[in-house]
Amino acid sequence: MKIRWRFCKACVVNDMRAICVFCGSSAGVDPAYTRAAWQLGGLLAQQDITLVYGGAQVGLMGSVADAVLAAGGRVAGVIPRLLMDKELGHHGLTELHVVQTMAERKEVMMALSDAFIAMPGGIGTLDELFEVWTSTQLGLQAKPCGLLNVQGYFDHLVSFLDHAVAQGFLREQHRRQLKLHDDPAALLLQLGKP
Repeated sequence: MKIRWRFCKACVVNDMRAICVFCGSSAGVDPAYTRAAWQLGGLLAQQDITLVYGGAQVGLMGSVADAVLAAGGRVAGVIPRLLMDKELGHHGLTELHVVQTMAERKEVMMALSDAFIAMPGGIGTLDELFEVWTSTQLGLQAKPCGLLNVQGYFDHLVSFLDHAVAQGFLREQHRRQLKLHDDPAALLLQLGKP
């Protein structure tokens, strides 16, 4: 599947129709991660915001999608054929885009979304987050990005980013573009949803 798109130059943050959530294909060791995924999913559905995510039925990815669906919301999954063929794809979504590569997955998720939230996850989650945040830094798009810092999961990453600012490798203005909160509702407010 090929989707043509371009980065937006201005994003009306109070009119978010779709938020992409990057998160783990594992649930992690702390049940608080899964609880936060369900809380965020419920809030998205309540606020009539479509969830865009990686299309899997496992881990935090499956939990946030199931939460949106259980609350009557819409979910758009984007999954590479390789992972779909391993039976990781969620078959109960509102829409499912099956793409060829991981790069195409990120491209489609970015095109479908008005904002981005990273929840706890591994290197794939960080890769996705840093790609969209870099696009914001470069002025290729103006879609807000945030970290849902469940149980302090991102504390060390935030410390590193502050260190990068102090050492002159990251500008403070770009550091401030990445929002941070431990509460899903508060993070949505920071991203611009009233």
